[in-house]
Amino acid sequence: FHSQVFDAGEFFGIMQVEEVEEGAEEDNEEIEDELKKKPNPGNELCYKVIVTNETGLQAADPNGIFLIDHAWTYRVEHARQQLLNVPGLLHRMANLMGIDFHGEVADEGAIEQVLQEMWKYNQTYQLSQGTAEEKVPVWYIMDEFGSRIQHSDEPTFATAPLFYIPQQIAYTVLWPLRDLETGEEVTRDYAYGETDRLIRKCMLLPWAPAEVLDVNYSTPEPSEDHYQAILNNNKEKLPVAINPSVYDRNKIFKVYTDLPQVINNLKHPRFEFTEDEGEADILYNFSHFKDYRKLSAERPHVMLNQFPCENLLTVKDCLASISRRVGGAEGPKWLPRTFNLRTELPQFISYFQQRERRGEDNHWICKPWNLARSLDTHITNNLNIIIRHRESSPKVVSKYIESPVLFHREDVGMVKFDIRYVVLLRSIKPLNLYAYDVFWLRFSNRAFSLDDLDDYEKHFTVMNYAPGVTLKQVHCDEFIPLFEKQYPEYSWKNVQAEIFKAFAELFQAASAKPAPFGICDYPSSRAVYAIDLMLKWDTTTDGKRTMQPQILEVNFNPDCDRACKYHPTFFNDVFSTLFLDETNNCHVTCVV
Repeated sequence: FHSQVFDAGEFFGIMQVEEVEEGAEEDNEEIEDELKKKPNPGNELCYKVIVTNETGLQAADPNGIFLIDHAWTYRVEHARQQLLNVPGLLHRMANLMGIDFHGEVADEGAIEQVLQEMWKYNQTYQLSQGTAEEKVPVWYIMDEFGSRIQHSDEPTFATAPLFYIPQQIAYTVLWPLRDLETGEEVTRDYAYGETDRLIRKCMLLPWAPAEVLDVNYSTPEPSEDHYQAILNNNKEKLPVAINPSVYDRNKIFKVYTDLPQVINNLKHPRFEFTEDEGEADILYNFSHFKDYRKLSAERPHVMLNQFPCENLLTVKDCLASISRRVGGAEGPKWLPRTFNLRTELPQFISYFQQRERRGEDNHWICKPWNLARSLDTHITNNLNIIIRHRESSPKVVSKYIESPVLFHREDVGMVKFDIRYVVLLRSIKPLNLYAYDVFWLRFSNRAFSLDDLDDYEKHFTVMNYAPGVTLKQVHCDEFIPLFEKQYPEYSWKNVQAEIFKAFAELFQAASAKPAPFGICDYPSSRAVYAIDLMLKWDTTTDGKRTMQPQILEVNFNPDCDRACKYHPTFFNDVFSTLFLDETNNCHVTCVV
């Protein structure tokens, strides 16, 4: 680093290899003509990196460690813009990937090819500190030298990204795994660290296409060990058994909270705030509570706004696995077909390839297990992209809803929309669940079609966090008549009944087994969740078109800003329902 010595050229050389089919006896000119007819002749050439130093390379030599520059570092959502706007970038990437592009003007076709092809070159890292936005994985492409190091199951070298803080720059470190002689090839393992043969085969599909149709794509619910591991990982301590507390009918409850929305909006005469956690009757906190064992043993009468093991609902991979209790390995009708990319990669690829074979729609959406607001969420119909996304943060992949029920916006046309319901979980045994009578709508800003998959404003509805983007708001009282006018055969009352049926089934599944395999039945727990859903078109066995709710996610401690702004009694209603068991005049509907 200090002396900035650029000496890779003294040790390595890049060799161009032409892959010619074995047994090809024809005249070379004929072969060249054939190659020229192929849509992308550039890809026929293959590069190899070889050791050229006369004395070879010794693994024990302290100088045998090299740094590779990164040619392009970016976040996926900015890739297209950068290829369009950064001078020389498209040219360099097209050359590096063997894509024919000689123009000066960035053309859409070349950009599209780079965006598809780059997943064979991409590497990734993420920062462990900072805001949610800053933790979104970064992808990078090594320079021409690094990008031409080929794969081997028995690699001669290893690589790893290194972030050098003084320069605020990332490099890739390259070092030999054994002694090499001159003329030997520099290779690395593209599925580094994975030992399972089937999973290695799946991870290497972008470079070595293969079919895995013989893998059974059914995904039964994971074993009890899986849930036990999640509990241990979360460091949650389950409560001891307690009896439900009985309170005096006129008791005034002391509330300890760190939520400004609660402090500013809870005005109910039977609640008062305290700054002393030790004297509180109710703990209503934003951060996750962990030690239920201590609380249940020492202060069993203290109520709180969360349930032990509720992450089984609020984390996307868990939501998918507990939902398999309804509707078997395919999952319930109200949840898009979902695979955990960490543990179900071969099943997913088999399912994808079966659908491809049958000519069915194959658009999928990749989501991190545990980030909100559509961060690091990607829509694609390219299998390689999904396989590579698995290398960044833990993700699920869900079937993208290709036939959503749309809403007509005067200014734009037919757009996607999603619906957010706030649900109040009063108890697990017996299961007691309410939905707040006001629901919230979010709309896309551009007319929907199954293309431009990286066009955020066409495919996503979360607009209130993106700077400078229009946020279309329609109150539910205004929405229902508009919806029924657009879809006269579908009354909102019936649609909502289907939605509530899905909520009931979801919470029944989540509470069907004892903790840690289900949400814990802790009598002092209460909770508020937001459920985001969409409607999709489905067809019944007798050919009738129906609107089928699709649950997208369940959020813990949702942002209730809009709720408080338009419905000042919101937190009075919530607290009254959850802590006083009084639901009269509280704008809630019993779901279970």
